[in-house]
Parts: sequence; C-alpha cells; structure tokens
Amino acid sequence: MTVVGTTPPPRLPVRDRTTAHQRAQGVSPMLTRLADERATGVLDREHGTLHLAEGRVVHAESPLAPGLGVLLTLHGGLAAETWQAAEDSAEKGRLLRHGVTAGALELAQVSALFDAAYFALAPSSTPGRFRYGPAHWLASVHPVPVAALERETLRRRALLRRIWPDPATDAAPLIRADPVAAPAVPPRQATVLARVDGVRRAADIARELGRPAFHTLVHLRRLAAAGLVSPQPPPAARDHPTDAAADPYVALLKRVRDALEAL
Repeated sequence: MTVVGTTPPPRLPVRDRTTAHQRAQGVSPMLTRLADERATGVLDREHGTLHLAEGRVVHAESPLAPGLGVLLTLHGGLAAETWQAAEDSAEKGRLLRHGVTAGALELAQVSALFDAAYFALAPSSTPGRFRYGPAHWLASVHPVPVAALERETLRRRALLRRIWPDPATDAAPLIRADPVAAPAVPPRQATVLARVDGVRRAADIARELGRPAFHTLVHLRRLAAAGLVSPQPPPAARDHPTDAAADPYVALLKRVRDALEAL
C-alpha cells in the first residue's frame, strides 16, 4: 500500500540513553552467571529462549526471528517435512542424510542463533527464568561462548543506532512514503520495501523472505533514514458521545418533541 501526501515525515532520531557504564555491565547478568556455572538447560526471556550446554549458548529461538527450519527449508534445499521429522525426533543426523552438509548446517545454525539471541537479549520488563535440563539436540553444531554472544549483540545494537537511532520501525506495522525525489535503493532493500504494506512488521517481512530478522531491521532503518518507510501511525481516537446523546431518556424526549412539532 502506497500512501502519498498524508504520510508523516520520519521522526527525528532519538538520542541513545544507554550509558557506557550500563554497556560495560554486559547484556544479561543471569546469562553471565550461568556461563560461569557451566549450566545446561533453557533460559526463557520475554522475547525469546536461549539453550545452554555447559555454559555455552547452543541454540536460540524468538517469535521475532525466523528459525533455523525456515532458513534451511527456504534457502538450504531441505524439505519442510524432513526438517519437521528431524525436530520431532531430535536427530541431527536426519538433516545430514537428506542433503544438508555439515558446513551448511553450521552456517545456518550460527546465523539463526545470533539472530534470535539479539531479540531474546533485548531489554525486558520481566525477569528471565532458567530451567536445568538436557542439552538441545543441536548442541554439538556450533556452541557459542556467552561473552562472544553479548559482544555481538552490543555490536548490532550500536550498528542500528548509527544507521537510524529511532527504533520505531523495528516492531510497528510499516507504511511506505513516496517522496518527490525518491532515492534509488539496492536490490535487497527494494525487496524489503516491496513488502511494506501498512500491515506487515519487520518480523513478518523477514519470515516471508526467509532472511535473518536483524538484517531486515538494518534494511528498514536505512529505508527510514532515507524517508521511504515509517511506522504506521496509531488509529485516531473515536469521539466519545456527549452525555446527552448517550442518555436514552434524553434521546426519547427529543424524538417526542420532534413528533409534536411535526403535527
């Protein structure tokens, strides 16, 4: 959907209020403690889940990011039924027997892990909860040290701030703008822009394209900085009826008065 004329201009960048001291404290003190403890189990957070094995992160999931199965089935040549069977049976070997090479699996797993972890480690309004248990079935593919994961998460946050500091395009439904002199955009950005329709959010676009969600955020922030994309404005508040109009007795008297005047 294209909106012409009525699209509000992009909001001015918002100053990053995270202090250097806060950044130095790491992303998740709980995750750091679990790494020191060499814990194995699942850390549930508001925006995603991290699976640990002996203190390292071996898998991550978030509703805001396409999972490993999406990456493998859309771009790795794997049938959706094969992925589902491997996931149901928790058997990595099933993937390798059906055309996924060890290198391709490792690359896709690392990509999906860092992507989902970026959202899982976002600032949260609720505390995390850790459940001790067996290691994830993909634990041996490419375990990631917690320190490396936190460094990458902070690097990604800083990158988005440099591109366009306002995070509104990360989660809201998005609309397009058509400026008089629209700048040309690279093909991968154009593919993202083509799916901006006033309904889809960044996560929807990433899942539809089968791309990592963070990469989609990067494209959208660049499009926002160029004035081509903005968040869908909230719906206008409906006017509340006046007390007189809402009172059925007053409305009845009005109808009676109107009837008498018509005689």
